[in-house]
Amino acid sequence: MLGERFDDDRPLDMAGWHDVRLAAPALTPLAAAELRYCSPTPRSRATGDALGLAPLAQPALRDCDMGRWRGLTLSDVTAHDPAAVDAWLGDPRSAPHGGESLLAFISRVGRWLDTRPADDGGRIVAVAEPGVVRAAIVYALKAPPATYWNIGVRPLSAVNVTGWTGRWSLSLGDG
Repeated sequence: MLGERFDDDRPLDMAGWHDVRLAAPALTPLAAAELRYCSPTPRSRATGDALGLAPLAQPALRDCDMGRWRGLTLSDVTAHDPAAVDAWLGDPRSAPHGGESLLAFISRVGRWLDTRPADDGGRIVAVAEPGVVRAAIVYALKAPPATYWNIGVRPLSAVNVTGWTGRWSLSLGDG
């Protein structure tokens, strides 16, 4: 079992391909979006292509830069430096790994969201890692950064954010 790793850019594995094939029928309406983006990871690009989106990779949609923790699991880091993990989880401005703080990550994703065209009825789709989706939700709702840790985003789920700069709304379910 490979486990979840920080800043993981492994390609889509066989289980991932299987999951995409199962989810594809429900997600095919996303291909009607006028603008289609993805994070620059091989997994997100492959997912977007498998869904028929032919997405454009956006560097701003990459997952949080985890610095020295890249490729490690939370268990690995906790065993080696539990105080650093506590600082990272407890202070959104903290970056004990030498990468990007949670606050910087949420702000980066939010800046990208704010550059999207005004809500003119056009649809935009972005295929990204669950962490990026969580950051977009926190930003859109103007929620405290610590809210990030309380949001669960399942792979291949759809989240609908509507509106425009500074006036975002979140809707769950179809839409």
